[in-house]
Amino acid sequence: MPIEIEQPRASWAEDFATLKRAIMRAAPAGAYLHHIGSTAIPGLPAKDIIDIQLTVETLAEVSESTLEREGFERRSIVADHCPPGLDLAEGELRKSLYRSKGRPANLHVRERGRFNQRYPLLCRDFLRAHPTAANAYALIKQRLAQRSPADVDFYYDIKDPVFDIIMDGANEWAKLIGWSEPPGD
Repeated sequence: MPIEIEQPRASWAEDFATLKRAIMRAAPAGAYLHHIGSTAIPGLPAKDIIDIQLTVETLAEVSESTLEREGFERRSIVADHCPPGLDLAEGELRKSLYRSKGRPANLHVRERGRFNQRYPLLCRDFLRAHPTAANAYALIKQRLAQRSPADVDFYYDIKDPVFDIIMDGANEWAKLIGWSEPPGD
């Protein structure tokens, strides 16, 4: 499937809310959700795929069969990328990934307090607060998708390091304002 970056849709927030109900029926006690990724940033062009993070205490407490009954199938990805120059323990990047069988969505299940659990939340909040950075990021995604719409590996080979650059600024911003993880959406 080719990569297509679409103009922002007001329906993305509603789509998240609908998906949230299904996920929370399958989520373990104490788990919570955040709308992450580009569709969670008002006004940002994005692929029409809702990214959701389910935060849990341990990945082992998640029932794959219960998520399956709610319309989510497990994917083979079990870890996030490690930004260049960081030496992180395997557990800091471990996750479970599910894809919706209905409305296109990715469910990223990550453990509370891990590097990869904080990363998308801080990035989302930073881009919400910094429209110039968000617009530059949107332009990069659009040009990547135009240049190589069928080459998903190429798209992420460029996009992931761009996120790492954004995160360098986001981490400084977080220190400056005293950012902390927001409550679930």
